[in-house]
Amino acid sequence: MSHSGGADPRMPSASKPYASSPISATDLPADYSGFFAIAFGIVGLMLRYKLCSWLAIICCAQSLANMRNVENDLKQVVMAMTFAIMGLVTHYTGASRQASTQS
Repeated sequence: MSHSGGADPRMPSASKPYASSPISATDLPADYSGFFAIAFGIVGLMLRYKLCSWLAIICCAQSLANMRNVENDLKQVVMAMTFAIMGLVTHYTGASRQASTQS
């Protein structure tokens, strides 16, 4: 399967330098503050860590301020805020751990 002719079949005059394509909306970097907001919200709700719930609210505010795609990012922020608020509500209004261990 070797080339029978001794000449190089490539054409150097037809080559063009590489030019990268412009960045589209789907190629934007991920929203890490939104991811951390959801993660902290779930940990705060499930494990009843007050600090994680407060961190989730802070990350939600940061994600809300840096929102690029309003429709998708707003759903993520609302879900994270729901987890964070539910975590704080269950922590502050629920029975304390000390009271339940003493009874």
